[in-house]
Amino acid sequence: DVNSNPENPIINIRSFGEDPDAVAAMGVSFVRGLQEHGVVATGKHFPGHGDTEVDSHLALPITRVQRERMDSVELVPFRAAIDAGMRGMMSAHIAVPGLGGGFLPSTLSGEVLNDLLRTDLGFNGIVFTDAMDMSAVNRLYPRGEASVMAVLAGADVILMPPNVRQAIEAMLGAVADGRIAEARIDRSVIKLLR
Repeated sequence: DVNSNPENPIINIRSFGEDPDAVAAMGVSFVRGLQEHGVVATGKHFPGHGDTEVDSHLALPITRVQRERMDSVELVPFRAAIDAGMRGMMSAHIAVPGLGGGFLPSTLSGEVLNDLLRTDLGFNGIVFTDAMDMSAVNRLYPRGEASVMAVLAGADVILMPPNVRQAIEAMLGAVADGRIAEARIDRSVIKLLR
């Protein structure tokens, strides 16, 4: 994340700084250092949680910027880390209407995870959700359905669903009724096994 908003209550020292290029350079070094020693580096919080004024643990933040601004600030470090071979990405529970997902959290948005991350930026690694028990998702969407929506949007790993059994049952139901193809689940499993 680029810490671009001084009113941000959650990112601050969890970022390498305010300058997109400096954050990218330090992020790439961090990615290489981790992965050279057998750790899967995971960038977060995609597509960028730095310009928010709300803590996503408590409510849904909305980033009201357009794609052009995202390309020049928020996406700069993510693009650099992807180009450096980063193998993991964690989604953000933020809405970015300028990316086409409306007010849907990015974790549940195919426009963000599939179209932007996988197609436009060429990321082929593992996509983790942020913790699904955070209020930005947990208060707004049914628990099992939120996990299904995240997989449909492009997530491979559902992190910390508030009710694991409910998430598994919802996923099994979505596969059984054809909403999610079993081959889609297999792709995520194969990534994890690799």
